[in-house]
Amino acid sequence: MKIALIGYGKMGKAIEAIALERGHEILYRVDLHNKEFLEKGFLQQADLAIEFTTPDTALENIHRCFDADIPVVSGTTGWLDKLEEIHQRCRQENKTFLYASNFSIGVNIFFEVNKQLAALMNAQQQYDVKMEEIHHTQKKDAPSGTAISLAEQVLERVSRKKRWVNGESAAAEELEIRSRREDPAPGTHTVTWGSPVDDITITHTAHSREGFASGAVTAAEWIQGKRGIFTMKDVLGLS
Repeated sequence: MKIALIGYGKMGKAIEAIALERGHEILYRVDLHNKEFLEKGFLQQADLAIEFTTPDTALENIHRCFDADIPVVSGTTGWLDKLEEIHQRCRQENKTFLYASNFSIGVNIFFEVNKQLAALMNAQQQYDVKMEEIHHTQKKDAPSGTAISLAEQVLERVSRKKRWVNGESAAAEELEIRSRREDPAPGTHTVTWGSPVDDITITHTAHSREGFASGAVTAAEWIQGKRGIFTMKDVLGLS
């Protein structure tokens, strides 16, 4: 594949290393200093784009890829209030878009465990649930996109929880997410169900960015030749 790599920070460089190992070509490495590569004439030369940038730039970047009619794999978090806008254009114009809050295979399996546990806990009123996420100090959004995904999975299945909040909360209907920023920390997510007599805790800990980067390249390989809106559940056959 010829890849337009939009975002060339630590994650972009990790994606580049794995893509090159697998025999792909990085056609463009787009950052703040060479945004001219986001023009339609440049992007059309790529087979697809992998987009890991910032909440402020992701929406425009994805629209530019749609303008060039190339598939987009996006892992930028913190902009999901605009996700439906992207989905609507994707459906209307038959584009190709795959978004994941986390591309790690382990995290996506963790998502499925979280859903099943939450469904079991809906009837167990004695258990309360809290979450914690730990990331490096350069992460711009809090809570993390992965933590939000985990929280929304719980809210969909546990009727006594109505919304998540970032920080401490004493309200029974609120799902508390505590965010910690410390180095080095590629990412740890913990969901704890506590009762007066015991706790049940599930945790995913990333040891490096390689798992996220490898999953993003796998998603890019899988999406080739497809049209529509996809997630890592489709890539991993978890749907």
